[in-house]
Amino acid sequence: MFGIGRFRARLRRSVRRPDQHEEKRPDPAAPAPPGRGAADPSPARELRSLFTVRTVAGQVFCLVLALVLLLVVAGAVALVVQGRRDSLDEARMRTLSVAQTFASAPGIVTALDGKDPTAILQPRAEEVRRDAHVDSVVVASTQGIRYTHPNPALIGKHLIGPYKEALTGPGFTRTFKGSQGLSVTSVVPVIRPDGSVAGLVSVGLTNESVSSVTDRYIPLATAVALIAAALTTTGAALLSRRLRRQTHGLGPAEMTRMYEHHDAVLHAVREGVLIVGADQRLTLVNDEARRLLDLPPDAEGRAVTDLGLPPDAAALLTGGDIVTDQVLRSGKRLLAVNVRHTDMRRGPPGTVVTLRDTTELSAVTGRASLIRERLLLLYEAGARVGTTLDVTRTAQELADVATPGFADVTTVDLATPAPPGEEPAADVPLNMHRTAVASTDPEQPLYPVGHQVGLLPTRTAAMRLDVAETGLGPDVIARLGWQNWNPERAEDLRLFGFRAVLSVPLRARGVTLGLANFWRFRGAEPFDGDDESFAEELVARAAVSIDNARRYTREHEMAVTLQRSLLPRGLPEQTALEVAHRYLPARAEVGGDWFDVIPLPGARVALVVGDVIGHGLHAAANMGRLRTSIHNFSALDLAPDELLGHLDEVVSRIDRAEAAGESGVEISGATCLYAIYDAVSGNCTMARAGHPGPALILPDGTVEFPEGPVGLPLGIGGMPFESAEFHVPEGSRLVLFTDGLFERRGRDIDAGLEMLRDALAGRDRTPEETCDAALDAMLPDPPTDDVALLVARTRILDPDQVAQWDVATDPAAVAGVRRNVAAWLSERGLDEEAFTTELILSELVTNAMRYGTGPIEVRLLYDRSLICEVSDTSNTSPHLRYAATTDEGGRGLFLVAQIAERWGTRYTEAGKVIWSEQAVGEQGAAEGPAERAGNDTGAADGERGEPDSGGGTGPR
Repeated sequence: MFGIGRFRARLRRSVRRPDQHEEKRPDPAAPAPPGRGAADPSPARELRSLFTVRTVAGQVFCLVLALVLLLVVAGAVALVVQGRRDSLDEARMRTLSVAQTFASAPGIVTALDGKDPTAILQPRAEEVRRDAHVDSVVVASTQGIRYTHPNPALIGKHLIGPYKEALTGPGFTRTFKGSQGLSVTSVVPVIRPDGSVAGLVSVGLTNESVSSVTDRYIPLATAVALIAAALTTTGAALLSRRLRRQTHGLGPAEMTRMYEHHDAVLHAVREGVLIVGADQRLTLVNDEARRLLDLPPDAEGRAVTDLGLPPDAAALLTGGDIVTDQVLRSGKRLLAVNVRHTDMRRGPPGTVVTLRDTTELSAVTGRASLIRERLLLLYEAGARVGTTLDVTRTAQELADVATPGFADVTTVDLATPAPPGEEPAADVPLNMHRTAVASTDPEQPLYPVGHQVGLLPTRTAAMRLDVAETGLGPDVIARLGWQNWNPERAEDLRLFGFRAVLSVPLRARGVTLGLANFWRFRGAEPFDGDDESFAEELVARAAVSIDNARRYTREHEMAVTLQRSLLPRGLPEQTALEVAHRYLPARAEVGGDWFDVIPLPGARVALVVGDVIGHGLHAAANMGRLRTSIHNFSALDLAPDELLGHLDEVVSRIDRAEAAGESGVEISGATCLYAIYDAVSGNCTMARAGHPGPALILPDGTVEFPEGPVGLPLGIGGMPFESAEFHVPEGSRLVLFTDGLFERRGRDIDAGLEMLRDALAGRDRTPEETCDAALDAMLPDPPTDDVALLVARTRILDPDQVAQWDVATDPAAVAGVRRNVAAWLSERGLDEEAFTTELILSELVTNAMRYGTGPIEVRLLYDRSLICEVSDTSNTSPHLRYAATTDEGGRGLFLVAQIAERWGTRYTEAGKVIWSEQAVGEQGAAEGPAERAGNDTGAADGERGEPDSGGGTGPR
C-alpha cells in the first residue's frame, strides 16, 4: 500500500479520457515520451543495458550468461578429467601388455638363468622400451634385484614397491612412486617351463608421459567451451534485448485493467485501508475503513480531525508513529491498528493505516484461553492427584489442584469407611466427614477437616447454585446433602461473601464416595454450564484415584489384620530367654514375614523368623500355614535341619497345589531361620533356608554374625539343610530379623549389615530397648517391606538346678536312682514331689533297661517345672496304648502320662531321650501325688507294642 496516492495519480494520467475514443498511436519517428522509458538508440547504451541488474532484461541476461559459463566450464573440466582417466587406462593396458609380451619372449628364461643376465637383457629391454613408447622396462630377479634399467646406474639395485605379489600370481598393475617419480607400473613373473618363477618384468610409464596424452584434450576442450560460450552469449543477448523492448511500457488498455483490478481489490478486502497525507488530510479510504470508523461519504480530501473520530483514534491516525497491532475501541468494536510511513520506499510523505476488526477474534481468543487453562488444569490434576494410595492425601490433592485455578475454596467430604474386613451396608445411610479443604483465604468460615457435615446424598448429578440469589436456606442445604449445617453457619457464609457453590458427587465404579464442593466468593462470577462440565470431568478423574486408594486401604488393612492375627499375640512363658519382638507391615503391601518363640522340653526354646516371598493376602495366608506347620514339626522335637527339610516338602506341596488350582498363583518359595537355644549348655543350634543369619550381641557390647551354612529357600527342594552350633555366653542377646530391616534399594547388603552392627553395638540394653534402637537406626521412614525383629537375652540354668546320673543296665540299679532322686529333691525342698518323681523315673528307667540299649543316663532339671529325662542309645520310641485285661504289662507309660503334665520323646545323635514334665510348688498344690498317680497297677509300658511281663516299677 506504500505510495498508493502517487500510484493512483499516475494511473489516472495514463488512462485515456472518456471523450478520447481513438487511441493515439505513437509516431515511430518521434522520440518516445519520458514516461514511457524510451531507450537510447546508441549501441553503447544497448550494451550497457544488457549488463545492468536494474532491469528485467539485464537480470535475465546475467543469469543466463552465468548458467552458460558454468555449464561450459563444467563440460570442459569433465572432458579433461575423462581424457585423463582414459589415458591412465591406456597406460595400464600398455604397460601390462608390454610386460607380458617381454616376459613370454623366447630366450628370457635362458638369459635369467645364465651367468650374466644384464649383458643379454639390457639391450633387448631398451629396444622394447623405445619401440613400445614406455619409460622403463626393468627385468629383475625373484629377490627384486634389477638386471636392466634405462639408467644403468640403477642396475643391481633393489626394486621399489610390492613386487613380491607378482611372484605368486599372474602379475599386477599399480600406480606408485618409483625411482623416476610417480608412474604407472605393471609387474609380471617370468615362468619357466616347469612352472617356477625365473624373474620379474616391470614396465612403467611416468606421470609426465601420461599427462602428455591428457594435454592433447585441453585445446579441443577450450575451443569447444569458447564456441559454446560465444553462441549462448549471443542468444542470451538477443533474448534480453527482445524482452526489454517488449516490457518497455504498457498500453492504455492494460493500464486501465490494472487500475480496475487494483480498485476492486482495495475495496473488497475485509481490512480497512486509509492513506493520510503529510497535510493530515485523508487521501484514500476503502469501504471497510468507512464501515469500521463510521466515516461520511465525502471523507476523502478532508482533514482527519474534521471526520468526527474519537480523540484517541484521531491522534493515532495523525501521530506519525509506527504502530503494530494496537487495539483501538470504536463503539462496540475492537480494532487492531497498524501504521506505516509511505515514504519508506521513495513514496510521497504520509502514513498508511490498516484496520482489522478483532471483536469476534477477541471473544474466541478469550474462550480458547479459558479452554487452554482448563485443559492445563486437567493435565495438572492427572499428574498431581493420586500420587499415593492414601485416601486423605488424594482428597487433599484434588482440593489443592482446584484452588485457586477453578474455585476460591474447595472442600472434599467422604463417606465414613466400613470397618476393616467388612463391606458398607447398601441400605444404611453413611455419614460424611470433611476430609480435605483448600482455600485462598484461611479465614473462610467453612467447617474444618474432620467435621461431620451430613449424610451421603443419593443424587448422582452435579448441582450449582447462585448463593446470592437462592441463599443457603434449609431446603437448599438439604438438596446439597449438608444436613448438619445450621442457620448460623449459613449466615456466616453469606456475610463472608460466598457468591456461588458447585457440588459434584464423587462417584467411581457405580459407588458414591462423597462430595466435592467448589466455592466462589466476593467478586467472582457464578458457575455456568461449562464450569459444571469441567468440574464433573475433574471430579470423575479424582474419584477413580480416591476409590483406588479406598480399595487399597481396605485390602491393606484386611491383610494387616490377617497378618497380625496369624502372628503370636503373646509369647509363651519360659525362663531360658528374655524375649522382645517387633513387627512392622510394609507401607504399600503387607508381606509374609513372621516370627515365633516355641518352648521345647529340656529347658530349650526354639526361635523362628521367616519370610514368604510375595505380598498381599495370599502371602499372609501362606505365612499362617507355614507357621502352623513349624509348630507341628517342633512338637516332634526335630533337629533344625530336619525340621527345615520337612518344611521344604510342605512348601513344595502347597506350591504345586496352588499352581494346579484355578488361581494359578505360586508361593515361589520362602526363607526361614530356625534356632534352638539350650539353657543347660548355653549352646544354640540353627539352620537356615535362604534367610539372613542372626546377630549375636555379646555381654561386652560387641556384635558378631555367627557363620553357618545357608540352604536354598523353601520350596526349591533337592538339597539337604545343614545345622550349625555355637556357644552363647550368658547375658548375650540373639537378634533374629528379616531382610526388610537392612535391605534398601540402591544400598549394598553388606553396608546394611554394617549399619545394623553399629545400631546394635554399645552399652547393655534390654531386649525392648534393643528393638527400639535397631528400628530407629535402620528405619527412619516407613518400611517398603515387612520387618520382623526378635531379640532374646540368654540365661543358663544354675548347676544346682541340674542333676545327672549314669545308670547301670541292672534292674537293681533302679533303687539307687530312686534314692539319689529323693535326696536331690529333699535338698531343694521338693519332698512333696519325691514320690511322683520316683514313680516316673522308675517306669522310664525300667523301660530303657528292658527295651533300650546302654548306657543309660538320668537327668533332672528344676526350672519353672521339674523335668525328668532318661536317655539311652536306642532309636526306638515307646508309644501310649491301652493294655488288655489279660496283659501283665503295658500300663507303665499310661501311668506316666497320667501323672506328668507332659511327656514325649526326642531323638539325639546317640539315641533318644524320653522326658516328662511335672508342675511343682503352687502349680501342683491343687492335686496331691497320690491323686495324680491314681491306681498304680505296677505295670510298665512296653516299647514297640510288646507286652510287659515283669512289672514296671522295679525293686525299691
